[in-house]
Amino acid sequence: MKKLILTTALALSVAGWAQAGDVVRLGTEGAYPPYNFINDAGEVDGYERELGDEICKRAGLTCEWVVNDWDTIIPNLVSGNYDAIIAGMSITDERKQTIDFTQNYIPPAASAYMSVTEDADLSGVVSAQTGTIQAEYVAQSGATLAEFATLDDTVAAVKNGEADAAFADKDALAPFVDESNGEFMWVGEDIALGGGVGMGMRKSDTELRAKIDAVITEMKADGTINAMLVKWFGEGTATY
Repeated sequence: MKKLILTTALALSVAGWAQAGDVVRLGTEGAYPPYNFINDAGEVDGYERELGDEICKRAGLTCEWVVNDWDTIIPNLVSGNYDAIIAGMSITDERKQTIDFTQNYIPPAASAYMSVTEDADLSGVVSAQTGTIQAEYVAQSGATLAEFATLDDTVAAVKNGEADAAFADKDALAPFVDESNGEFMWVGEDIALGGGVGMGMRKSDTELRAKIDAVITEMKADGTINAMLVKWFGEGTATY
């Protein structure tokens, strides 16, 4: 899980993807299953790996995957280390001030609280991953926000007593709950946040964004994205 293979960045100008020909570097975190994770072979895997490869195939592009820590994933897009972010990133007005997004490839979905006790104090200490819409929500909710660099650390904070509950995408927390043999449980109400998940792109890369948007539209229409969503997130997940 922690073994990361970094793709060597090409020496391209920050001016944009247009100078790169048909090679597109896709930046992901590699630590947010089932959206994206590093498998036992040390490769990027998950819903977004399958989706990104299919988008590039249909668009006639060559994909190169780059693993980057979440807390610097937008700055490194802007500086040219890769051409698009595909990392479970929710579309928000705040992020749109810095980057653009494709249309969403995951519909707006629930965020949820998870704890080790059914009477967890959701106004107490709540853990969330740094730089997420969930962290922003907790900070504004009146609870004490405990921020962590990864989802694993966010969950571990609940397990070791540093936080009363964790708050994250429900689909991302579900495996922890399902595989915990009752140690973790859902608490409180689900919360709808953001405008779905899309690919983040530099504002200058309008041609690339249009190309990818066209493919996402096609994949929604022919049912490919729905099939991938059910495969990776289960039968109850939101689809198009």
